[in-house]
Amino acid sequence: MKVKSRFGHLNQEFEIGDIVYVAQNSKLKLSSGLEIENFPIAYQAYGNLNADKSNAILICHALTGDQYVASANPVIQKDGWWDFMVGKGKAIDTDKFFVICSNVIGGCMGSFGPKEINPQTNEPFGSSFPFLTIHDMVRAQNLLIEHFGIKKLHAVIGGSTGGMQVLAWGVLYPNKVKILIPMSTSYRHSPQNIAFHEVGRQAIINDPNWCEGNYLMQQKFPKSGLALARMTAHITYLSESSLQKKFGRDLNNKSGFSFSAERDFEVENYLHYQGNRFVERFDPNSYLIITRAVDYFDLESDFNGNLSGAFIELSKNKSSKICIISFSDDWLFPPSESKKLTHALSACNINVSSVVIESNGGHDSFLLKNDILEKTINGLLIEK
Repeated sequence: MKVKSRFGHLNQEFEIGDIVYVAQNSKLKLSSGLEIENFPIAYQAYGNLNADKSNAILICHALTGDQYVASANPVIQKDGWWDFMVGKGKAIDTDKFFVICSNVIGGCMGSFGPKEINPQTNEPFGSSFPFLTIHDMVRAQNLLIEHFGIKKLHAVIGGSTGGMQVLAWGVLYPNKVKILIPMSTSYRHSPQNIAFHEVGRQAIINDPNWCEGNYLMQQKFPKSGLALARMTAHITYLSESSLQKKFGRDLNNKSGFSFSAERDFEVENYLHYQGNRFVERFDPNSYLIITRAVDYFDLESDFNGNLSGAFIELSKNKSSKICIISFSDDWLFPPSESKKLTHALSACNINVSSVVIESNGGHDSFLLKNDILEKTINGLLIEK
């Protein structure tokens, strides 16, 4: 089904696309112990599912991504975030594969999230929306896959937060996936990364228009706090070399310093631009929900400090393989994280490979066009 939605403070109506309601006959139990049922998942699909439903690929989006992996985003009117990768004749060829990408639950692009109307109050959930884990998001994705009647996915692919979802698929549904491709990610969120997330969350909840998370009912919006959260996070998505190459210490169309608090440097303008653009498409409550889910993710702690233990069941699926992709200048999830993950998988006798791609785009490198990345993914998908 296709529905229209209104995007918070912008008062902008847009067509989300395809939505399916899942858990209609049984409840989905969350990691918190709460249960949800009959909730929507918004998705985009590309290509055609073959007769035996063996050519399906699930793509998992990053922290603030969405389901518009290869089609125009209706809110910002821009091409899909992986448009160069997914499509006819591209690395993920939709002439061969049926590609699905869904908005995670907790998100704000049509899936069950804080903007949804609480049937008990007839108002948006807002701050009453339950906190989630990456595992909860993956269990909801599995319900979507079951809706299509797919018994086994050809591949699950994702970067950053999406990469965590890929790993969770290997843990929760080891017999439902043939190929796992996590990129720019880790088996857990580091203390440093949690710290950056907390700065962003505090920026939001200390905005005067936060209204205890019920800003939509008050017809307000914590725009400044959300923009600041994005500005802080965006610094971690880049690398020192990429910032130096893009901006250096260039001044903002000035011949000298202003000797004031005005923006003197081009890099300052860039961060403000990123923050202001972000508030046009994202919901503050969703930001809190999803960043907290990422912070909770820790496969090593889940298995009493034994990371290999997380993949014991996956090791029993002899037809499965996993390729971990990292980027040389990603300091948010550096290649050393992938190395430890690779060793843990190897210890289980899992068919695992690891690729470190030279880059100068920092953590966001997986979102940038790169011949090696495209050839790597294509080769993994079509390999016999």
